[in-house]
Amino acid sequence: MTKIIGLTGGIGSGKTTIANHFLAAGIPVYIADDEARKIMQLAEIIAEIKKIFGTSIFENDILNRKKLAAIVFNNPEKLELLNLIIHPAVKKHFENWVIKHGMSPFVIYETAILFESGSYKNCNLIITVTAPIESRIQRVIQRDNTTRENVLKRINSQWNDEQRMSKSDFVIENISAQTAKAEVNNILKILNIR
Repeated sequence: MTKIIGLTGGIGSGKTTIANHFLAAGIPVYIADDEARKIMQLAEIIAEIKKIFGTSIFENDILNRKKLAAIVFNNPEKLELLNLIIHPAVKKHFENWVIKHGMSPFVIYETAILFESGSYKNCNLIITVTAPIESRIQRVIQRDNTTRENVLKRINSQWNDEQRMSKSDFVIENISAQTAKAEVNNILKILNIR
């Protein structure tokens, strides 16, 4: 049976970079945020979002993710309501994806909120990616063209590294490209995948 390896870490820690190392090694990788973005464009999901958040976060019937983020990252109750719409849909999509990759001994499930969403309960192993806080902040500012204040709000809405690490089987310190790749290769050897 295919084993699920949860891959998590705070925003800006470099989870996608690590996920790409696993992908390059032939391990199927599911990027939950990417899939959630696609799922949020489905008519039934848009209808649910409109019902709870109204139409002001839509422009020409297209969801403005920045407006939605501004609401949910300032209001834990609203974030919970959004999660109640999105998480079950992503969970079902992932379950179908795992079936399609049933011949693989391992698959990677990459998400920032592995623990917060409860998805860690479905994982056989968990890898946490860490990085210095200033590196994380700068990466997200550059990637999302946002402010330091917005990044800190998002960081503070997630579990901290210590919480994640205490429940993880492996920790990858994403300080440099070379060391991160070496740590991925070490995990692959331990799991006897290479």
